Formats: sequence, structure tokens, C-alpha cells
Amino acid sequence: VLVGCSPEIMCRVKDREVTVRPLAGTRPRGATEKEDKALEQELLADPKERAEHVMLVDLGRNDIGRIAEFGTVDLTEIMVIERYSHVMHISSEVRGKLREGLDAFDALKSCLPAGTVSGAP
Repeated sequence: VLVGCSPEIMCRVKDREVTVRPLAGTRPRGATEKEDKALEQELLADPKERAEHVMLVDLGRNDIGRIAEFGTVDLTEIMVIERYSHVMHISSEVRGKLREGLDAFDALKSCLPAGTVSGAP
């Protein structure tokens, strides 16, 4: 049994398309739109947060690459800000077409544990 609650997409398979959407890099929400924008710019400019996010996106690309058709792994969004009620995160999205002969369980096995949860070796 796998139970969790997160805005992050750890592994989604829909119409044989596998998606992961790592969230890495966090700041609180601002009290005003101006403060929110300043915190967003600070987050996107932070070298540590950017490096961590890029590493986790690379892990996601590797996870999907193991089960995707050759040449279909694509970074469809890179370093966009997702805002929630109290925090904002850096988000990217990786997609690939699931190879013939594999199913959603194979994708799940390849994508878990997500690097955003377990870290990188």
C-alpha cells in the first residue's frame, strides 16, 4: 500500500505517457504581491536551490529514461514557480512515452522512491 499527500507528481501514467514533476526549492508566501514576487526572484536566484532542483530533475529524467521509449524523454517545464497557500516551490516537469511491454507498475517501480523524498546517492 502506498499512501501520500503532496502537490508533487511522483509518477503519473496516462495514455502511456509517464510524468514526474519534482518540487524542490521552497520559500514562504509573501504578505503582498510585491513581497511574493521578491521571494520568487530570491528563490530562483539562489544557487543552492537551483543546483538541488537541477539534480532532482536529472534524477527524474533518469527514472523515466529507464522505462521510456528511446528519444521520448522530454523536459516540458523547467523551473517554474508553483504557489500554494503558505509556500511556493520551484517545479519542473519530465515526460516520456512508456515502452511497449511495460505498464504503470513498471513506471512506478522506476520512479520510486522519488529523489525529492530520498535524496541522491
